[in-house]
Amino acid sequence: MILMEKHKKLKILHLLSQRPDSTGSGFYVQAMLRESLLCNHENFLVAGIQSDQTADLDCISEDRCEFVRFSDADVSCKIPGMSDVMPYESSRFNNLSSDEINLYLKLFTEKLKKAVTIFKPDIIHSHHLWIVTSLAKQMFPNIPIITTCHGTDLRQFRNCPNLHEIVLKGCRKLDAVMALYQTQKKDIINLYNLPADKIFVVGAGFNEQFFTLTPKPDPDPVQLVYAGKLSNAKGVPWLLRALTTIDFPSWRLHLVGSGSGEERNYCLELANNLGKRVVIHGAVSQKDLAEIMKQSHVLVLPSFYEGLPLVLLEGLACGCRIVTTNLPGVSEILEGIHADFISLVKTPRLNIDIPYNEDEDLFEKNLAYALKTQISASFQNQGIDISVIRDKIASYSWTGVFNKVQKIYYNVFKRYNNL
Repeated sequence: MILMEKHKKLKILHLLSQRPDSTGSGFYVQAMLRESLLCNHENFLVAGIQSDQTADLDCISEDRCEFVRFSDADVSCKIPGMSDVMPYESSRFNNLSSDEINLYLKLFTEKLKKAVTIFKPDIIHSHHLWIVTSLAKQMFPNIPIITTCHGTDLRQFRNCPNLHEIVLKGCRKLDAVMALYQTQKKDIINLYNLPADKIFVVGAGFNEQFFTLTPKPDPDPVQLVYAGKLSNAKGVPWLLRALTTIDFPSWRLHLVGSGSGEERNYCLELANNLGKRVVIHGAVSQKDLAEIMKQSHVLVLPSFYEGLPLVLLEGLACGCRIVTTNLPGVSEILEGIHADFISLVKTPRLNIDIPYNEDEDLFEKNLAYALKTQISASFQNQGIDISVIRDKIASYSWTGVFNKVQKIYYNVFKRYNNL
């Protein structure tokens, strides 16, 4: 039997069905590209993009990419988003016709065939337990495929029963699935009927070079930051309404992120009603987000649905107090941390990912109370004792995450090649 070298160079085809430079899954793909390059692996990327735009990537050259281009003559629909509201113009899977789904599959089939012919990958690392991952496994049964679940795929699975057959046909044959946290692993087992020994909890990371601790500014006003999509599912309208009840201590909210459609417009309308107390930044780079967080006292995440919210790690690494809903992914990150600079707000009962009408007022009041608590604490003392969370933060480096991912690459590759 031939023993495989411990650090054998692999040819890895990375697969994402949407833009690789937006949302958490896009940043995850970029991190995998960077870390695998540092480990001397060779990379190729297949992803979705708008026909009139380019991808903002510094981790892979354009000649190592194949893009399915949406909103053009070949496919007129906008990129179907894994979230119903994306930071760019998108369509929803549950609104696509059968003809549009077939065209979607046809276009990804063409790009995948081309990429595999050109690159001849040893392994495929796909993202989301969803349609394109299923397609890839059916197309290439002899290439090991490993998939990262990001949580939004599980939500789509629950909301689109008409697509279950397409999704399960290939996803049940995957060689390994990587979950972000333990509760998510259980959901994957239950929804996809996958064996537990094929699912590995590897987590996610943040850029520890950008997000670092620096002295905080004078807390008059107290600086708050929200970073994410401007959408209902992220809780942004409830956040903005809750802030209208707080006059003292004085505060300023940095609203970072973009969105689309009526939900974005409503968020911006509420923000504009608060006048100069809200600074609207739009979409920013990771480096610019880190600078905003370094100058902020409180990070707010009022979301109703998250995978593993890396923005919490980024905020903690920058010394921010935290106000967040008590979601499973949040609990995973904050497990074992008992600190007065973290306020958890109970998530209301949800109709999909929007609160029931009768629960909205209580949620808004609870959110306002948590905000008032951390704003007042920041006004008294702008810094926090980061020593109690230093070990937790260190465990979420991208290098540490990729070390776990790479072990799975090697184990699956050895199994396929009888090494």
